Amino acid sequence: MQFTSSGRVAIIGGGSWATAVAKIVMHHEEKINWYIRRDDRIEEFIRLGHNPAYLTALHFDVSRINFSSDLNKVVSESDTLIFVTPSPYLKGHLKKLKVSIREKMIAIAIKGLVPEDNITISQYFQQAFNVPSDNVATIGGPSHAEEVAMDRLCYLTVGCTNLNNAQTVADLLTNKYVKTSISTDIEGIEYSSVLKNVYAIAAGICHGLKYGDNFHAVLVANAVQEMSRFLETVEKNEEREVIKTAYLGDLLVTMYSNFSRNRTFGTMIGKGYSVKTAQLEMEMIAEGYYGTYCMKEINKRYHVNMPILDAVYNILYERISPSVEVKILSDSFR
Repeated sequence: MQFTSSGRVAIIGGGSWATAVAKIVMHHEEKINWYIRRDDRIEEFIRLGHNPAYLTALHFDVSRINFSSDLNKVVSESDTLIFVTPSPYLKGHLKKLKVSIREKMIAIAIKGLVPEDNITISQYFQQAFNVPSDNVATIGGPSHAEEVAMDRLCYLTVGCTNLNNAQTVADLLTNKYVKTSISTDIEGIEYSSVLKNVYAIAAGICHGLKYGDNFHAVLVANAVQEMSRFLETVEKNEEREVIKTAYLGDLLVTMYSNFSRNRTFGTMIGKGYSVKTAQLEMEMIAEGYYGTYCMKEINKRYHVNMPILDAVYNILYERISPSVEVKILSDSFR
């Protein structure tokens, strides 16, 4: 089914990436609907003209935003729903949903999986809410919210089984500092966006252990190979080229950038922080922590050789010493 946006667009989520996506969309939309869970945050946002908790230097014309903490109201009044909540909280938000979203265009700007279910976000919307696959799109690519806030050039890829619908979503995101492309490889983009977070944690752990740039380069090279093996095993797609920005580009920026939450989280683990202490000090979600467990469970079905995933899992969930685990991992590299 081809979807035509009527201009009623909603942002679902109140974090840094949600704030950046709202900024992008408002280049095209005169008004947007915006679901933020907490009324006190909404009140502060309206009073200050910026998100009080994230990207505080980024100011909005709040007269163009219909804020609400009522998810059903926002969904009812919107045709395109852009979900930008941390993956661990998605099901909790959607438990409140009483309105059908089957006829909506669902755009996923979440780089994670559904914990416990161990499925992609697009699969969850299709299975739990009967949204047709043609009406579900995923947004991938190297895209730190902090750089979007500064108008730095960003490249996004919109994946959807229906390319016309992918283009509809891409058009919402395209502006002078956001370039877009479209793809049918929705599963490949989703899985790669999860795996790059896992590999960024690995990069951070190695950084915290004071491994150098030479080893980091070898880690990146092996991560690309590991990602490619998994994607080819799960679903072959003739269009997919892992060297493109939605895959390799997102992997590189997340493994190298100081803006990367997952790399920061990994660095803390490498320096000796416990998982719980690192999470508390960060005060933000490192999606890769949850993604590591989900991917480990998913790979029990596919049995792909994934030594980096296994190493990160052992460190985070089996409490194996980072120095011991990375030494074993390094011996497997060539």
